[in-house]
Amino acid sequence: MFYNTENLYDTKNNPNTSDDDLTPEGNLRWNKYRYWKKLHDISKVISSVGSGHPPALVGLCEVENDSVLFDLTKRAALQRHKYEYIITNSKDSRGSNVALLYQRDQIKIIGTKSYTPVIYETQDSVVTTRDILHVTGKVVNGETIDIFICHFPSRSKGIKKSRPYRITCAKLLRQKTDSLFSIRKRANIIIMGDFNDYPYDTSIKDTLNTFGTDPSPDKSKLYNLFYHQATEKKEDTGSYKYRGKWNYIDQFIVSGNLLNINNISIKENTAHVYNADFLLETDNNKYGGSKPFRTYSGYKYLGGFSDHLPIYFDLLIKEN
Repeated sequence: MFYNTENLYDTKNNPNTSDDDLTPEGNLRWNKYRYWKKLHDISKVISSVGSGHPPALVGLCEVENDSVLFDLTKRAALQRHKYEYIITNSKDSRGSNVALLYQRDQIKIIGTKSYTPVIYETQDSVVTTRDILHVTGKVVNGETIDIFICHFPSRSKGIKKSRPYRITCAKLLRQKTDSLFSIRKRANIIIMGDFNDYPYDTSIKDTLNTFGTDPSPDKSKLYNLFYHQATEKKEDTGSYKYRGKWNYIDQFIVSGNLLNINNISIKENTAHVYNADFLLETDNNKYGGSKPFRTYSGYKYLGGFSDHLPIYFDLLIKEN
């Protein structure tokens, strides 16, 4: 599962980051009540995905620090599912990070790395963004999987100006996956994240060099599980709604080996958006339909879950 949690921050002011709004004195009036409600709400979402068996692996973005994850996994309603966690320590100006929750009886972690994209705005100015988290583990049948969790730079500065930032992140990610393809005969790669680009955009389609799912996948290529849904552009489908239009900026990208029937493979080569009714609210009269029930709209507190919907897929693991 992957989920952009829409600012899962504590209530303390970090003097090294721009998190002033997310404090009791800040513009968002972010207090302990709202913080703990958010933790229990995120717990409810994660627990609900998987039909009674919560996801063994959960990628998260827009998480501030490890103390937030400690509260989420050890003190909030999620504690009964016994998740451990790994989080980056990025230089992002807002103090935002990506993280992985995992269940120790489902995967044994054998390595973690964090990659920092170096993005130059000018010759002397660097744009800070979230690190890419890389976790390597062995699942219950001994197969190795490599998981990457990403949160590419936003479009807040405009699509054209910010596009090179996302391309730089995609180049770094492609370098790391190419390295895995060269050292593993059967690379089981799972990339998940909020890419702030669509599956057909340059950073994803061309720079990362991804394809739509194929009946005869190449084990040394990357495939976007949402490519076909995004290009078909069906109404009311997607993980994020912007100006009345749904689309997929949250995506899963996997190596071709996971699309073949092997010891480990993706069920029906398909990923899904989790769009339970409690995660949605009615959109305004201008756009109609539904939209994610978010925590804030501007500075107005709505008390919802997130401005994104979670995505997930089922991983089939055969006994050796």
